[in-house]
Amino acid sequence: MDDAPKPVEVFEEPANLKFLRMLVTILTGTMIAGLIIIIALVVIRYSDRTAPLPDTITLPDGATATAFTQGPDWYAVVTADDRILIFDRATGKLINTVGIRPTP
Repeated sequence: MDDAPKPVEVFEEPANLKFLRMLVTILTGTMIAGLIIIIALVVIRYSDRTAPLPDTITLPDGATATAFTQGPDWYAVVTADDRILIFDRATGKLINTVGIRPTP
């Protein structure tokens, strides 16, 4: 009847190991919180921005800019009604209009 398992001895962690475990946990929490804050700030800052248009470009009546890009001697504005308006950089005049067809 002496077949009963012997109790396992529980060793206490050294104080240095407990301190190190606490520091790693705090660092992990701080890094996660910092990442969440950075993502939130980027989303808040850029969520309500409109396309940056130079002061020299005037869009046709009823056109709303959704995107803007520029080349060495031209500007292009993508409008909400699926058109790309290409302007001359020197004169600010409309050079070309390209219609965008949705993918079927």
